[in-house]
This record gives sequence, structure tokens and C-alpha cells, in this order.
Amino acid sequence: MKRESIGELEELVLLTVGALLDEAYAVAILDELHKQANRLVDVTAIHSVLRRLEKKGLVGSEMKGATQERGGRRKRYFMLTQAGRQVLEESMAVRMELYQKLPKLTFSPS
Repeated sequence: MKRESIGELEELVLLTVGALLDEAYAVAILDELHKQANRLVDVTAIHSVLRRLEKKGLVGSEMKGATQERGGRRKRYFMLTQAGRQVLEESMAVRMELYQKLPKLTFSPS
């Protein structure tokens, strides 16, 4: 199987989908990214990333319950797939391996 390549924003969105569990919809993802990573991203960018991740098979989605506050419209909720979890684990392993190779530097006070 070919290893999927993902960018930084895709990785952050994928991590956020996994962290939010059953509450992963575009606006919740947007809010969590701002809260956790201090990233200001447009909701249309989140939708675009989610579509790419779904096309790659890294997330799945389903439409759920209409609410009065949304004028009777339903929300699309996303969930992490097994392939998505595997990509995140591989990415973390690569980052940790590289991090471990950083020399232990000491800095003198300026």
C-alpha cells in the first residue's frame, strides 16, 4: 500500500477529528484548531481539507440530526478511519525519530 502524504493543516485537522470523536464537524474543528493550535483558518479551508482527507480514505463522514438553531439543516460529522489513524501514527513516529536526532545543545545567556 502506498503511504499517504499529508500536509501540516491536513495533519492538524486529522488530529482534531480524532480528538473530537463524535462532535467533529467543520465549525467544531475550526474552534478546536483555534483553541489548541492558535490557528485561524477559514471554514471553507476546513471543508476543503476534510474533502481531501475523505477522498484519501483518512476520514469518513455522515449527515446527522437537523436542529432548530440551524434552520432544520443537518450537519456533516467526520470520524477518523483506521487508515487515518495509521497515517497519524506514522507521522508521529517520523517526527519523534527526527526529534531524537537533535543534538543536545546548551545555550549561553546573552
